[in-house]
Amino acid sequence: MQGILNDVEVRVLGSLVEKQITTPEYYPLTLNALIQACNQKNNRNPIATVDEPTVSQALESLRGKNLVYVFYGSTSRVAKYKHMMGEIFDLNAQELAVMCVLMLRGPQTVGELRGRTERLYDFSGLGEVEETLNSLVAKESQALAVKLSRQPGQKEVRYAHLLAGEVSIEYQAERESSESEPAINPAKPDRLTGLAQEVEALRSEIRNLRQEFEDFKKQFD
Repeated sequence: MQGILNDVEVRVLGSLVEKQITTPEYYPLTLNALIQACNQKNNRNPIATVDEPTVSQALESLRGKNLVYVFYGSTSRVAKYKHMMGEIFDLNAQELAVMCVLMLRGPQTVGELRGRTERLYDFSGLGEVEETLNSLVAKESQALAVKLSRQPGQKEVRYAHLLAGEVSIEYQAERESSESEPAINPAKPDRLTGLAQEVEALRSEIRNLRQEFEDFKKQFD
């Protein structure tokens, strides 16, 4: 069954997969750690800002789909969360690494996947990445990835995950344009102007304090 997740659920699940592989000493994740992982600025496209209620709702939905398991340690009652993607979708380490990048960074070329999965799995080369993609595309129970049609101006084809449904041409164009943007909601010009004024006021105050300090020192010369 395709299209079982919304965008927040994809981000939550992808973040759990990433942290399991890259920081196993902190996995499973607490709710706060998971929120930070979802909102981090590196290795994310688009950059998002999700709050606790939103992530909690996504976790409940994922638990209902058996994709997330809540864990309580023997010495702590703080809930921690772990994903079940490998078990539910029958994924090996290579497939899990590729899916993780597709979920967190959107459609990717084979070369981009080769470079961006380095922290997750040590692929031998582009050939192994392509074999893994073909395996995800041809999954018997459910196709998890799709080879997208090449868009105007693109030199290489891209692949996308299918956990949130089919990928439209409009969605591809939107993700392509967002790669050059620093965030979903950049600061407005008036806010930037206000910040610049605050900085200048602080600089002026520092200059005044320095002058007062110099005048104070002269009393003892």
